[in-house]
Amino acid sequence: MKLLLIATDARLVVTVRSWMGMNGTTVEWLVLGTQAERTLHESRYDSVVLDSNLPDVSTTEVLRRIRHAGHHLPLVIVADSDDTQERIRLLDLGADDYVVKPVRVAELAARLRALLRRCSTGYAAENELRHGDLRVATQSRTVSKDGSRVLLTEKEYSLLEALVRNKGLVVSRQRLEEIMNGKFCELSSNPLEVHVHHLRRKLGAHLISTVRGVGYMLGQVA
Repeated sequence: MKLLLIATDARLVVTVRSWMGMNGTTVEWLVLGTQAERTLHESRYDSVVLDSNLPDVSTTEVLRRIRHAGHHLPLVIVADSDDTQERIRLLDLGADDYVVKPVRVAELAARLRALLRRCSTGYAAENELRHGDLRVATQSRTVSKDGSRVLLTEKEYSLLEALVRNKGLVVSRQRLEEIMNGKFCELSSNPLEVHVHHLRRKLGAHLISTVRGVGYMLGQVA
């Protein structure tokens, strides 16, 4: 499992990273909530743990941005106190679970595993992006067209997902290059145009439109 931990509580960070790391979970750590949406675009995670005390933005705003961007992966809030009204509010806003400090990491891990099992069965449709006959499964990072699987490289997939998530909008060259060469990826040896060309060849020449001097956007569905 790959976990994104967004927290400033040093004790929480050390405990989660050491215990879960020993049990086979890769834990990536962010301090700033404003970095969450971009980080989730750049790399695939299985779940998120969000501390209720962040220095730059409220828990509510981070949660809203993550869900608004279309990320439906399991998300657990870690709070300082068991405020029933706050628990209800955050669950209604899209959190999947809510635990109170001091955190029992074994229990937190079990809750995350339970949420992942639920995602793999009941929530599969929420993790699929669509554009015409194109289907992008964000959990498995697979793509199909007309019901047939299309094999993409990691960078091709990242570019396609970014465009589908922003359909109807122009995505700048700089943003696409940041996604393609994100901090969790190796630098690409090919320019952006080469990867766009490969996507057009595999998925259709009219799938991606070039907006000269700006970037790219998805073409209209026929």
